Amino acid sequence: MLPAGLVGHARLRYLGTSAQKARLVVDMIRGRHVEEAMGTLRFTPKAVAREILKVLDSAVANARVRKPEVDVDRLVVTTAFVDGGPSLKRIRPAPMGRAFRVQKRMCHVTLGLSETGHGRAARTARPAAQAQGQDAVPAGKEHAAAPARTPRKSKAAHARPSGKESAGGSRPDRSKARMPGSGSKRGGGG
Repeated sequence: MLPAGLVGHARLRYLGTSAQKARLVVDMIRGRHVEEAMGTLRFTPKAVAREILKVLDSAVANARVRKPEVDVDRLVVTTAFVDGGPSLKRIRPAPMGRAFRVQKRMCHVTLGLSETGHGRAARTARPAAQAQGQDAVPAGKEHAAAPARTPRKSKAAHARPSGKESAGGSRPDRSKARMPGSGSKRGGGG
């Protein structure tokens, strides 16, 4: 379900790749400005990036249709997710008359855009303010120090007793070397 307040969105259904592969690319553009996301997708060396670029272009076009006065420089990819689709079951011949099942996976990609800030000026002012130390940690977001960890037991505490020291002694000592000539079936044992 898409959240309210989106300027434009687009969905690509039945994309012929697995959801896991598509999520790797979609995670790179979530939260970025549209212009920056397009640049990222153009130079990403994944085959699915071209398809996701088409979805992003479509979402920008949908935003322009829904709200003609929208400034493309202010659009941000706020919603981006990939859902699994149906799988085509195929059979691949295997040795000795057997057959292996191959699943050709599909997925659905959804992108949603919303407006923020004041375009390029807000984008360049934010990193500059952070570089000067302003707004480095938002109020109430300070991280508490991590609790101290207890030291681990040494390996000696976890070691098993050897066969000679064990109380039962029912296991034979297998540490002896094999007799010469008792190697593999193919010979070469000595």
